[in-house]
Amino acid sequence: MTLSEKEQLLGIIFSKIEELTREISELAELTKPIPLDAAIGRVSRMDAINNKTINEASLREKKKILQRLEKAVELSAHKDFGLCMRCGNEIPFGRLEYMPHTTRCVDCTG
Repeated sequence: MTLSEKEQLLGIIFSKIEELTREISELAELTKPIPLDAAIGRVSRMDAINNKTINEASLREKKKILQRLEKAVELSAHKDFGLCMRCGNEIPFGRLEYMPHTTRCVDCTG
């Protein structure tokens, strides 16, 4: 990976971290408990509970990706940054651009 690719990738990572932080904040609001005294009706309450469950799953996934992106920032200082942790080959830049938190090449993820 060239220095300019590394700088570009770090820019993408920081952008995604910022975006995920905002999304996590929004999802945290949507996953707050639904008060029993809220006058929303039985069917609406069931929909609200279902939506809360979906939002909680999304929140967990986004937090996991955020942790991986933060780890990628830490790993960017190492000489092995951009190399597959399994086989040691270089991860294609396009893959890193799309999934900057990945640590494996396409061959090793299957």
